[in-house]
Amino acid sequence: MKNTSGSFEIRQARVIINNRSEFLNTIQSISQEYSTHIVCFNADNMAGNRHVEVAIEYAQRSFFSGKPISNSFEMEALLFAAGSRQCNMATLFGIHEQENIMFVCSCPVNAEVWEELSHYMHFVTETWDEITLEKEERLKSFFSITREELALVGRARIIDLVLERIALLEVYR
Repeated sequence: MKNTSGSFEIRQARVIINNRSEFLNTIQSISQEYSTHIVCFNADNMAGNRHVEVAIEYAQRSFFSGKPISNSFEMEALLFAAGSRQCNMATLFGIHEQENIMFVCSCPVNAEVWEELSHYMHFVTETWDEITLEKEERLKSFFSITREELALVGRARIIDLVLERIALLEVYR
């Protein structure tokens, strides 16, 4: 696939996945057909749209520099979303079987990709940027954010702490 650094679009979608492998094969086929990368992020584990944007930006920089952490752009994006070099951690930020709410990213932007994907998922205009107490607890656990650290900067800054952890992955690789 060509270097798609810099060009991407993110949308929100809902889908019920009965067979994860089959769904991923379908996404990969669409990706190959349109010479694009499609990354699906589990919105329940993401600190909103900005988290997705930053993960994609770091993945583009890393993957297309010729020194990636992983062997696929999609996994690279999930690794940065997780702020981890561990694939098993990154998979928590991807899709799962059953009902999914997800951020879907296409790199580069391609209207035909969205049309094709609409046969497999329902795009919505909902905003999933709110950090509920439940999501805050998940993010604190995933990114090793302590109560003391959060108290120091304020609960409203948890997204900044998550983005800081992503930046540290780039620094420590």
